[in-house]
Amino acid sequence: MNPNRSIPVTKGKTYTIHIDRLGTSGEGVGKYEGFTVFVPYALPGEDVEATVILVKKTYATAALQVIKVASPDRVTPACPVYDRCGGCQLQHLSYEGQLKEKRQQVIDAFERIGHLKSVNVLPVLGAKNPWHYRNKMQFPVAKGKKKGSLAIGCFAQATHKVIDVAECHIQKKENNAIAAVVRQWMKDFKIPPYDEDAGTGIVRHVMGRVGAQTGEVMVCLVTTRDQIPHMKDLVKMLRAAIPGLVSVVQNVNTRHTNVILGNKTRLIYGKDTITDSIGPLTFHISAQSFFQVNSEQAARLYETALQYADLKGKETVADVYCGTGTITLFLAQKAKEAYGIEIVAPAIKDAYKNAKDNKIKNASFILGDAVYKLPELIRRGIHPDVIVLDPPRAGCGVPVLQAIAHSKPKRVVYVSCNPATLARDAAILVEKGYHLDKVQPCDMFPATFHIENVAVFTRK
Repeated sequence: MNPNRSIPVTKGKTYTIHIDRLGTSGEGVGKYEGFTVFVPYALPGEDVEATVILVKKTYATAALQVIKVASPDRVTPACPVYDRCGGCQLQHLSYEGQLKEKRQQVIDAFERIGHLKSVNVLPVLGAKNPWHYRNKMQFPVAKGKKKGSLAIGCFAQATHKVIDVAECHIQKKENNAIAAVVRQWMKDFKIPPYDEDAGTGIVRHVMGRVGAQTGEVMVCLVTTRDQIPHMKDLVKMLRAAIPGLVSVVQNVNTRHTNVILGNKTRLIYGKDTITDSIGPLTFHISAQSFFQVNSEQAARLYETALQYADLKGKETVADVYCGTGTITLFLAQKAKEAYGIEIVAPAIKDAYKNAKDNKIKNASFILGDAVYKLPELIRRGIHPDVIVLDPPRAGCGVPVLQAIAHSKPKRVVYVSCNPATLARDAAILVEKGYHLDKVQPCDMFPATFHIENVAVFTRK
């Protein structure tokens, strides 16, 4: 766009816009007289009337008013509060359409951010059941609109306003049952919800965890103080409503913070962990544990990473950003030695416990920053044949990629939850002498804009 050209749209006015693609947050993206306009809930191929609500120098945001030409992939959202709740972004798009658009999102990221053309992006591994997949729920609790009512659900997008959700269509059904019981318990015994502004009330969040393979269920009630009235009544109500219940814990968070869990957790009923499995591996999961929220798709993601590592049993593997060691343990089954590197101390502790529980003896874990610990491995005479990366959304960053290139593994397998940072880091690896062979997207989060990927690089 010519920087000297005047902006062709005005706040408050309505325009007809053709939607070309989806943005990175699932919104429709089109142009009006060459000027970019973002239209939430619009789909590629649609002609819509939208009212401009925000104008910036290079783009505008507009509210969808009328769909003049609808996409053949448009469907009616399953959730009655979908347009107000921030939990999902793509319920108005058929599941086949979601998979198509998510693959295009990955292709676009490589072309626009990584400047890599003709990347072999495979069709997305879709979920067999795109509904009721989340094994973890963490719903905030607040006062409802009506006097004496409660709101237990999700934050409206980009706000701290809690939208009451009677049934979340992406949560495991047991989690929805937990929310319903806690809602009824709070009403029956007049337990006040937390007021974020005033700092008053008792119940901040209700968390549920479900073992997708075992059926075991945990309830974690996050409260503002230690002593909570009628906890025995809550346990009784939960046991009656949820057959798989094996754990009820209370977490105390007294801080004025957005962080959900506090430092103190105590057992109220049953045991303090549940068990679940991903593939052949079994894990003990506490209220604080990290565990993939879609167990079924996580197994496919990790199996893809293991396949791309192409291990024959004689290799040394390093898993950078190993977390609680899930991928490390998958790799250790086929490798001679597997090393996990992680900067978070509690995660390393959990990784050793997971290795012990699964009787895996050829996995070791190193606490520290990969920038320093990877060269340290090499100085110890340990040269990884394969390096696996599973970084946070921010990606790896140049120092880690330089350390990887310096160690010269035959293959690099990159597991990513963010196509943008994957594309950025892929360009750096290519520049440092690696060839990007292929990328396998895996849909871990149906009905949302998120997409996971596994990319494999080989040294030229």
